[in-house]
Amino acid sequence: MALASGVRFPARALLRPWSLLRDTTLGRSEPAASGGGGGGDGARLFGSQRVLVEPDAASGVAVMKFRNPPVNSLSLELLTELVISLEKLENDKTVRGVILTSDCPRVFSAGLDLTEMCGRNPAHYAEYWKAVQELWLRTYLSSLVLVAAINGACPAGGCVIALACDCRVLADNPKYHIGLNETLLGITAPFWLKDTYVNTIGHRASEQALQLGSLFPPSEALQVGLVDQVVPEDQVLSTALSEMARWLAVPDHARQLTKNMMRKATADRLLRQRDADIQNFVSFICRDSIQKSLQVYFEKLQQRKG
Repeated sequence: MALASGVRFPARALLRPWSLLRDTTLGRSEPAASGGGGGGDGARLFGSQRVLVEPDAASGVAVMKFRNPPVNSLSLELLTELVISLEKLENDKTVRGVILTSDCPRVFSAGLDLTEMCGRNPAHYAEYWKAVQELWLRTYLSSLVLVAAINGACPAGGCVIALACDCRVLADNPKYHIGLNETLLGITAPFWLKDTYVNTIGHRASEQALQLGSLFPPSEALQVGLVDQVVPEDQVLSTALSEMARWLAVPDHARQLTKNMMRKATADRLLRQRDADIQNFVSFICRDSIQKSLQVYFEKLQQRKG
């Protein structure tokens, strides 16, 4: 359970999950933005309130930007819009790869939205956790090449998105930590996220990092294998594009089959236990002790904001 942590964000009224579709503009054509790293002549922007996608048919690469200020907390709306946008790109035969990055300064994503898990009813918690599962499954099993251009802090849920990508490029800024710090909030990562961590950095490193709730600065994240490159902040997107070119040099069918072979067992474990995982989350989050703990943490965030 990857919560937004250590970064300020406001409480706010939230829409029901699919009501956001009333104001989405998926498929909307616009002039290409200049200097976006994925724009250029013939590019066709599309997106919604919280996600902007800049496809480039010439290169076969799209840049997907999260824009849920101030810290890209993973609200139900943002989770849903990310899944919709990725699905649209997967159905676009001109797109072979996607770079995921942030449109919010100094933060990739701060994690799950605490307001989705405090003071709600069990049905809402179930709906929210299913959306979290769906985003992970969609990204982890995507047939596209996904490169995370991590241009800000990446704790908790931000790390979940990054881990699901094929390659991770992190800005060399000591304030931009990455990792899963659930235990520091009195909760635990779900088994499928634990499995992803083990797949990425190994069993012993995962056991230590998950128990301690470790957040790694760039140099340590590179050393442990949590990211693939650490580069100057102004080179994150260009490096992600270079990495994308390396991955796209491999024939799609061979790469996709290999990716599926490597990841299928991890994803299948969640698919077999998806309902049980949702029920476990709901039972856990509904406990009075957990609700009180989350409320205390939320109040601390609000005090920092003040």
